[in-house]
Amino acid sequence: MGFKKPIKKKNTIKYWIGRLHLWLGLISGIFVVFLGITGCILAFEREIEDATQPYRFTETQNKPLLAPTQLKAIADKALPNKHAHSVTYQPGRTTQVVYYDLAADYYYIVFVNQYTGEILEVKNMADDFFRIVIMGHYYLWLPPEIGQPILTTATMMFVFLLISGLILWWPKSKAARKQRFSVKLKSKWRRLNYDLHNVLGFYITFIAIFVGLTGMIMGFQWFSKSVYWVSSGGQTMKVFEETYSDTTSLAKLSTNAAAADQLWAKYLKEDSTFKGSIDVHVPEDEKGAIEIAKNPDPSTYWKADYRYFDQHTLKEIEVKHMFGKFADATAADKLIRMNYDIHIGAIGGLPGKIIAFMASLIAASLPITGCIIWWGRRNKSKVSN
Repeated sequence: MGFKKPIKKKNTIKYWIGRLHLWLGLISGIFVVFLGITGCILAFEREIEDATQPYRFTETQNKPLLAPTQLKAIADKALPNKHAHSVTYQPGRTTQVVYYDLAADYYYIVFVNQYTGEILEVKNMADDFFRIVIMGHYYLWLPPEIGQPILTTATMMFVFLLISGLILWWPKSKAARKQRFSVKLKSKWRRLNYDLHNVLGFYITFIAIFVGLTGMIMGFQWFSKSVYWVSSGGQTMKVFEETYSDTTSLAKLSTNAAAADQLWAKYLKEDSTFKGSIDVHVPEDEKGAIEIAKNPDPSTYWKADYRYFDQHTLKEIEVKHMFGKFADATAADKLIRMNYDIHIGAIGGLPGKIIAFMASLIAASLPITGCIIWWGRRNKSKVSN
């Protein structure tokens, strides 16, 4: 009888966690690398655009601003047969007239000098580098109903991998902990690769879990509603609904344009020193409401105050969904509203973006270093047999 190798116990919880960690890592690895790299690219999108696109800035002048419908009319000449979605004002920046239609599949931004009416740039977002990267990061450049579930499922697997990796790696003794919290740069490449996978993975675990969970909130409606239900103490999340004006009051104001301009002027008069951004949504037809979004911190989105008005009477329309007045938002509403800002790190300003960038970079490396570990052990096992 020859010598028999000892049989490893396969009925332990840690063993099966290890097997799941391996196979889910192999299945989701390529998608995690893709999401990590595209996440790195998008981390400083706004800063790169500001540094490379000077038409985004118009110096503040002691002159009256052109009204939203005036700027819209100027932009309409550059993009005939398209409907303007919104007009955005922000001190020191060029006014943006956004043209967006999901059904017609177009997205343009017209940059118009808010003092002179000069068109500085007409940007087709379908050709924009960062927009292309975003479409890949969100949908894998596939139809949303196909690409989004694929990437969100891979993200869900990645969250499990982070938790299971922590369980598998966590040292049993204090002596072992001292050795496992640092990367030994002078060690051989296999040991270095092992440390890069385990140690760096540990340091970004909690940040990456938040990034992954916020990605799942955007990707899975059931998960988003579940998070809202838990954080609100059992309340049902009210999804966004379009707001409409009362068409029986058509005769009370002469034009839709006059209504949008009046509301915008009222906002400016109420706070002439406002340093944030103001979005004015001019209705496309007689049924639409006028939406005005006032954001005190344009570097993030969650603090925006959304208000809706009847275009025929200027009467404010109250809404029940979370994208209404900021003062009326519950803690659960605010959590969902700040989800995107948490995802990209903007919630923490520039330091938050740097952390998100590093977490994305390390996350992209984990499937690669993990695959090398698996391949090395697989070959070692073959040799020993």
